[in-house]
Amino acid sequence: MKDKRKPNVVVIGGGTGMPVLIRGLKDYPLDLSAIVTVADDGGSSGRLRSEMAIPAPGDIRNVIAALSDAEPMILQMFQHRFENGNSLSGHSLGNLLLAAMTSITGDFYKGIKEISRVLNVKGRIYPIANQNMFLHAEMEDGSIISGESQIPLVNKTIKRVFLSPDHIEPLPEAIQAVKNADLIVIAPGSLYTSILPNIIIPEIGEALKQRRGKTVYVCNVMTQYGETQGYTAADHVQAIQDHTGDQCVDSIVVHNAPIEHDVQKLYEEEKAEPVVYDIQRLLKMGLEIIEGDIIDHSKVKLRHDTDKIAKLLFSLMEK
Repeated sequence: MKDKRKPNVVVIGGGTGMPVLIRGLKDYPLDLSAIVTVADDGGSSGRLRSEMAIPAPGDIRNVIAALSDAEPMILQMFQHRFENGNSLSGHSLGNLLLAAMTSITGDFYKGIKEISRVLNVKGRIYPIANQNMFLHAEMEDGSIISGESQIPLVNKTIKRVFLSPDHIEPLPEAIQAVKNADLIVIAPGSLYTSILPNIIIPEIGEALKQRRGKTVYVCNVMTQYGETQGYTAADHVQAIQDHTGDQCVDSIVVHNAPIEHDVQKLYEEEKAEPVVYDIQRLLKMGLEIIEGDIIDHSKVKLRHDTDKIAKLLFSLMEK
């Protein structure tokens, strides 16, 4: 008799790319987990971090909203950002609720679980750590830049990123989720400041080595000024593998349709350009290449298409 259990899928990431990806996946028959960075130190998240010494709530908030089946008005309220008032200005209500629930329960992860229950979240959300942590980057010139929000601003070539304090304790549940996953998805997003902060924690890197399922990296469509300018698809994967010391990526998803000239012109203002998919080098790295038109052409700002990418990723488990 065929095993009827739902496939275990773990998505790792943060920033704007991860919610787009998981919003589509939540509608498939999957046992879904999200492992989310908490290294953000800008905006509302940064203020709450410094004032309350809690992990950054912003990326967690966006993942909760993406996986929630709550009423649209409730979600709109959860994502609402105050614009007036000296103390509230710039804060998101969801960030404040996460901070409040952390204070009530005495634990950031417990707070996430309680809010997830209230907002009817489909799947499990794990902060990469249940403690305040800080991201640093060593540049090719030897300088050290501290703070997730500061790293892209100096516009230097990044050699490596690392975290403080020296030992970050990841959630045991997150480690187990990676080990048990039938598919691990590294979400698109800022490579050095949203993706790698999760993977450079040694226990997560070790869990990736012990994985039983495949790891697929959904590659960025555009480069990012201050982080990946000039990077090809293979450069993105190489950076991941340089930080883990292991070939932890089995497959790469790349966008294979033209990007409209008007859209490219807009990105030129941000000093960003389409990522070159150097197919031969990817093949030499032993990667399976999965190609498709996976962006939302209805939007001026390039985003992966929620439905297209979810359908593609789900199809990988039907093979």
